[in-house]
Amino acid sequence: MTFNELFWLFFMIAAMQPVIKQRMIEAARQKLIAKIEKKRGSRVILLVHRQETMSFLGFPVYKFINVDDSEEVLRAIQMTDKDVPIDLILHTPGGLVLASLQIARALKKHKGKVTVFVPHYAMSGGTLISLAADEIVMSENAVLGPVDPQLGEYPAASILKLLEQKDINKIDDKTLILADVAKKAVSQLENAVYELLADKYGDEKAKELAYLLSTGTWTHDYPITFEEAKKLGLNVSSDIPEEIMQLMTLYPQPVKKAPSVEYLPIPKHKN
Repeated sequence: MTFNELFWLFFMIAAMQPVIKQRMIEAARQKLIAKIEKKRGSRVILLVHRQETMSFLGFPVYKFINVDDSEEVLRAIQMTDKDVPIDLILHTPGGLVLASLQIARALKKHKGKVTVFVPHYAMSGGTLISLAADEIVMSENAVLGPVDPQLGEYPAASILKLLEQKDINKIDDKTLILADVAKKAVSQLENAVYELLADKYGDEKAKELAYLLSTGTWTHDYPITFEEAKKLGLNVSSDIPEEIMQLMTLYPQPVKKAPSVEYLPIPKHKN
C-alpha cells in the first residue's frame, strides 16, 4: 500500500469517527431507554436541549421547546395506550408557550400515570409541562422555574408594573400596546396553569400556585429548588432512579476547544 493510499485511508477513518461515535451513543441511549421502560412498565419520552456552538464564529446557540418538539412528543403520546404510564424526562431551559402548553395538555388528558423526571433543570416551559404530571421527580439539586410570560426581552409582569408607576399620558403608544398584550398573556397563562392543576390540587391551591408561578412573583430565571417546590405544595419527590441520571450522561454537551469542567469520571469513595 502506497503512502497516498495510507493517507486517504487514515483520512476516511478520521472523518467517519464522529459518525461512528454518535451511532454508538444513540444505540446506548436506546438500550437504556428500553431497560427503563421494561423496569417501570412505561413509555419513556425524553425532551432534552443542549447548548450548541457554531463552529465558524464560536458563539453559542441555545435550543428551546418549539413546535417540532411538541409534534414529536404528541406523536409519542398518541402511540401509547391510554392506560400505559408515561415517564417524561425533561432537561430544558424552556421555550414557546404554545408548544409547551400543547404537550402539557396532552399529558393531562392521558389516563395512565404521568411522571416527569427532572435530573438537572426544567425551566419556564419545562415547568409548565411538569405541572401537568401526576408526580414530579427531581434530583436533590435540580430546579424548576416560574412560567410568567415574556414579551421579547421584557417580562410581561414588569410591563404591567410600569402602568402602575407612570402617568399613562407619559407612556408612548408602543409601550401601551405591549402592556395590553402583556395583560392578556399573564391572564391566559395564569388560567392555563390553573387548568392544569385544579383537579389534582383543588380550586384554592391551584389558584394560589397559578398566581405565584405566572404573575412575576420572581424573576423569570429564578431557580425553584426541590425544597422550595415542596414548600409551595407541588407533588414532588427526590427519588429519581439511577438509570435516569445515567441516561443524561449519554446526552453529552457538544465538545468545545477546552472543557470548562473536568474530573475523573469514576465514583469516588472514602478510603
